[in-house]
Amino acid sequence: MVAVTDSAARAFAAERATTESPLSAVSWPAIFAGAVVAAALSIVLVALGAGFGFAAVSPWGRNPSGTTFAISSAVWLVVVQWLASAVGGYLTGRLRTRWVGLHTHEVFFRDTAHGLTTWALASVLVVGVLASAAGGLLGGARASADGREAAATAATPQSYEVDELFRGAPGSVPVVDARAETLRIFAHGLASGGVPGADRDYVAALVAARSGISQADARVRVETALERARQAADAARRAAAAVAIYTALSMLIGAFIACAAAALGGGLRDEHP
Repeated sequence: MVAVTDSAARAFAAERATTESPLSAVSWPAIFAGAVVAAALSIVLVALGAGFGFAAVSPWGRNPSGTTFAISSAVWLVVVQWLASAVGGYLTGRLRTRWVGLHTHEVFFRDTAHGLTTWALASVLVVGVLASAAGGLLGGARASADGREAAATAATPQSYEVDELFRGAPGSVPVVDARAETLRIFAHGLASGGVPGADRDYVAALVAARSGISQADARVRVETALERARQAADAARRAAAAVAIYTALSMLIGAFIACAAAALGGGLRDEHP
């Protein structure tokens, strides 16, 4: 009985060795072709959406304000992912080599895996292009900025504490640019959860000294400006959260579309050898 079992196992192993293909199950040329097409189409659609004014991001730097993200931007993100993933996945399925002797379930799995890989590679390519474009724009902006103004308004983790060291008595002339120091005070307060009362009084004194109004009127101006800055910061945070959520959802939709399109393209590829 043991001998029969051993011989049957050896026969099964020999048969498996002769039927197993030495080639990889991944058709990388088809994946790269589909990914490049999907990435290029994504960039074209994003630029087109930016031109119409309802894209969330643009590789050319013409991005809408963080507080203006709306449903139209979310819909366009889905449209971009839908079209690019569909075209890229379909091309991957049609351009792959035909797998001979495989069960239909295995062929379907490989096609969907190819579509998912195409979508992932295209996403990496698009992110690389957007990051490169954004880096170039930021570098050009830094190079064209005035050096003295940048030094005066630069905010570092220690800027607020250094400003406190050189604060004079109320009504005295500040040793630094009052506007730059006020910006740093506001930024520090918004980041830490609020501007302390002493800082509010100090900024009000600066406003009163520079504008010639009373301390009370200056304090009203400061409170109004702080409230507007807080509302703008809250709106920007909500918009950033919405962009992140809708981007993630659109990318998940794109992954599903790429898998389905690759399975469709692969099926047609097998029907027309």
